[in-house]
Order: sequence, then structure tokens, then C-alpha cells
Amino acid sequence: MKAFYKAIEDKIKASGYTGFISGENIYDDICEEIEDKENGSYIFMCKQEDDTYYEYKIDVMDDSFNLAYMIIHTGEKDWHITFDN
Repeated sequence: MKAFYKAIEDKIKASGYTGFISGENIYDDICEEIEDKENGSYIFMCKQEDDTYYEYKIDVMDDSFNLAYMIIHTGEKDWHITFDN
């Protein structure tokens, strides 16, 4: 799982975002949000700190999920990270 968390972090850093990021925390947030959800596409927002929040577009399937994109909203800028490429 550490490689998976690192892949999330690397993709976000490649977008130019320089703030603190934890692939493990993002994964945990997603798992918590999709628990007991029916199959389908969802958009979730998770407040982080002050004026920063994450927006996720997630496709939920029977035994897995796909993080399509994530937007990190800060007071200064929005960082759009696409995971489906």
C-alpha cells in the first residue's frame, strides 16, 4: 500500500502543489466516504484546514473504486489533479 500512497502523493506534487499531502490520509478519506455507497459516480468534498478543502470524483464499483480526479481548493488557487491518464 505504501507504493499506492506514494503514487497519489507523486501525482499531486507533479501538479505543482507544494503543500503537505498524505496519500494514506487521502485513501482513508475516500474509503470512509464510499462506505455503503451504491455503485456509481460521486463527488465528495473534504475540509482539511482553514480555507483548504479537497474535492474528489470517485467511481464506486462492487469491490473497488476509481479516483478519477481531485481538486485541492485553497484560498489562493485550485489545483486539479487527474488520475485517469
